[in-house]
Order: sequence, then structure tokens, then C-alpha cells
Amino acid sequence: MRYLKGHGTENDFVLLPDAERDIDLTPRLVAALCDRRAGVGADGVLRVVLAATDPEGAASSDEARWFMDYRNADGTTAEMCGNGIRVFARYLVDAHLEPPGELAIATRDGVKRVRLEMTGDVTVDMGPASLSGPDEVKVTAGGRSWAAVNVDVGNPHAVAFVDDLTDAGDLRDVPVTEPRFDDGVNVEFVAERGDRHIAMRVHERGVGETRSCGTGACAAMVAAAHRAGVAGPTSYVVDVPGGRLTVARRADGNVELTGPAVLVAEGTLRPEWLAAHR
Repeated sequence: MRYLKGHGTENDFVLLPDAERDIDLTPRLVAALCDRRAGVGADGVLRVVLAATDPEGAASSDEARWFMDYRNADGTTAEMCGNGIRVFARYLVDAHLEPPGELAIATRDGVKRVRLEMTGDVTVDMGPASLSGPDEVKVTAGGRSWAAVNVDVGNPHAVAFVDDLTDAGDLRDVPVTEPRFDDGVNVEFVAERGDRHIAMRVHERGVGETRSCGTGACAAMVAAAHRAGVAGPTSYVVDVPGGRLTVARRADGNVELTGPAVLVAEGTLRPEWLAAHR
């Protein structure tokens, strides 16, 4: 089985080219691939599959040729991954499966438009983000609690503003949210750095603390703009442990995420290893 390794601001992924969906991608295999000591090591798996061949992507095959089958490190599926889709697009272009420029990619959160910039960055139209209102969620981590806002960017987020990013502790344990999210939630801890400039840490559901989260950066920007009373189009710089992202809200309400997407390696998984982890 062929694989590639890539990252977007150090949020890293194993990519599996599987156009015809031949791989039996079980949760056990995903978890083994993402294991940083006994596997390749990653925050998640991106299966590159033709939309028409995938039960979840087939409905979008008239709009997008490719479907991003994204799995968290624990093997669970996720609706969307902002860093992952940029790495996914980089692979499609580098592998000459799609021409450079703008392309459409099907996801569990619908079809996303992705644009590869001349600078090497990749921009993705994440669609609209909805914010349920302030102080509707309580987040507890590191022995402390904060009021948070619930932001939906195709997947759920609870965004808490903190004085210092270290306030959340080591984030080894899953932050507790009240009310509880039945399907889990990504939790962002956000600190202000200046005018339209924020920094954040994130605990991703099914993964743990990651060096970056694209949908989380979008959720943090929407929450920060709401907190600052900024309505309409705006743009924020979002610093994450793995680098820097730019998040912009357009006049139509859609959110765009811009940042790097890097492919670092490719190889072949040994058959005996695969046989032991299916």
C-alpha cells in the first residue's frame, strides 16, 4: 500500500491514494497508521478517492471529481479538516491528477473550492460558519473553567478566550464541556495578540492536542470577531503552535482559510505490517 506524509502548519496527515476505494480502511488500520511510535505517525488519515466510487462522495461527483475521506487518529470519521484539505489539494496537483489553480473537492461537509496560490499557500473556501451565541457552553481544562461559544464550521467547536495559552494546562485529557456534545467537539483556547490578531491552542476530538487545526482557526476567528463587535467582512491572523494561518470572512459570509500545505515523504507500507493491523 502506497502512502504519503504531509502537513499544514504541522497538523500532519497520512495520505492514501485509493482512487477506486480498494482499501479496507478500518478504524484499527487508521489508528495504527497514525501511531507515532509503531506506525507512520499523524493526526489523521486522508484517503484520496474518486467521488463517484465512494458512497458518501457519489452525490457530489457532478461537482467534484475527488472525495476527501478524512479520518481522525482514533479511526473515527470527521466532516471536515481545513488543514487536511489544503494538503489533499497539494497532492492532487503535485501528482498531476488536477491542474494548478482552482479546484473543487467533495467532503462530508459538502463541496469545497480550493485555490493554490503562487506563493505556495493554499486557500480554501470553508463556507459559512454559524455561532450560537456567547456563554452557552462551559469548558473546563487544567483545573479551570471558562465560558465558551459554540461555533459550527462544518464540524463543532467550543471556543474559550483565555488570558494566557498556558492556562489550559497540558491538554492531555479531553476538556470537559457543559453541555456535553454527543459526537464530541473540538475545543479552542484563544488569546488576543493585537488588532485582528489572535493565537490559539486546540484539543481535537479523536486526536488530542494538535499543532494546528484549520477549522479551529476559522472558529476562533469568528468568535473573536463576534467578541470584538466586528460584523461583515474581516480578516484575522491566527497563530498556532505549528505556524501561522490567515482567516478571512467575505461579504457573503463565507470563511476562507489560507496557509501552507507541504508534502514531506512517500513510501510503501510493508505487507506483513498491514496484515497485522487490518
